[in-house]
Amino acid sequence: MQRHVTFTHVHNFRDLGGYRSADGRRVRWGRLFRSDSLGKLRGADWDLFLSLGPRTVVDLRYPFEITRSGRVPEHPGLTYHNFSIEHRPYDQAGLAPDVDPARYLADRYAEVAHDGTAELRAALEVIAADTAPLVFHCHSGKDRTGLLAMLVLSLLGVDERDIVTDFALTEHATARLVAEWHAEHPELTLRWPAYGRAPAEIMQLFLTDLNHRYGSVRGYASHRLDVDDALVAALRERLLEA
Repeated sequence: MQRHVTFTHVHNFRDLGGYRSADGRRVRWGRLFRSDSLGKLRGADWDLFLSLGPRTVVDLRYPFEITRSGRVPEHPGLTYHNFSIEHRPYDQAGLAPDVDPARYLADRYAEVAHDGTAELRAALEVIAADTAPLVFHCHSGKDRTGLLAMLVLSLLGVDERDIVTDFALTEHATARLVAEWHAEHPELTLRWPAYGRAPAEIMQLFLTDLNHRYGSVRGYASHRLDVDDALVAALRERLLEA
């Protein structure tokens, strides 16, 4: 099965299927996708998107980002949710060149994990309730999207090494994400060389910090998001092969 779905204007669209859970089952292909902004869908890209059969889109961006860049086009049978999981805006492109991406972004993910509890819980509930293909995304499909992908895969019982590997697959899209930034901001200078990068160390450091504080991702989800056994069971029923 093909994990990366190639669009013209969407750069980081991936299927989360195929990863093996601790109980030996695999995540279903074609059921859960992660992406960068879907406001860019048009023409052949829109046709390709519809061919995947999505029925739900979860947009993790700020409302001001949606106003600025657009949202997924409306379509009969397509349900749209906006859960802005990040509460403290910051400008990655404007960071100083010497800012370490691993420590800096791991700390930003920790902020999201503790600020966006209501929105993360709501996103998990939507994912657990939907039996048709679902896509969740943010702007670049890396940070906020990566955090939710980590959370879902962890609750499904996917090994941490596979979760970190999945996060780092954004590296394949970095060049296109950087080119897109330059095209959108021709009057600005991209100061941070790590913009659009997703080295595995970022997610590994964030998980190490989270596990140290809560014992496990499941411990975090239970303590901070009030995720109970019923919600985990629903996620596994919906997303793991029988």
